[in-house]
Amino acid sequence: MNICSIVLIFILSFFTSPTGYTAEGKASYYADRLQGHRTTSGERYDKNLLTAAHATLPLHTTVQVTNLRNGKSVVVRINDRKAKNRYSIIDLSRAAAQELDMIQEGTAQVRLREVKSDELKQQVAVGNVSEAEILRKD
Repeated sequence: MNICSIVLIFILSFFTSPTGYTAEGKASYYADRLQGHRTTSGERYDKNLLTAAHATLPLHTTVQVTNLRNGKSVVVRINDRKAKNRYSIIDLSRAAAQELDMIQEGTAQVRLREVKSDELKQQVAVGNVSEAEILRKD
């Protein structure tokens, strides 16, 4: 390798944006009997919160989960670990499973996409503006 190649690789490594985690596979959801049990993060599992368990993603990572059958999606926070297995890639809270309309089947084919913190801030900022505020400005 010559010096030009090394410099080019070095420069490109700074200017390329890192891609976040994405995956496709089967999702399942926690049984109601786990309500109140401690998660890996130390907090107690609450079936009414939008949380999930994943085998490898860092705790507190935010992930958008999309049900590939119906197109519905939900953003969840990883707060627990699950065993690596070939059957599912994520275990969702009951609230997240309801948002994806997968309670009846128990599992769903999903796509996961890591959501960066700056994307979340933009979504929250847009969501905080009500129609009444928009109408008052006009």
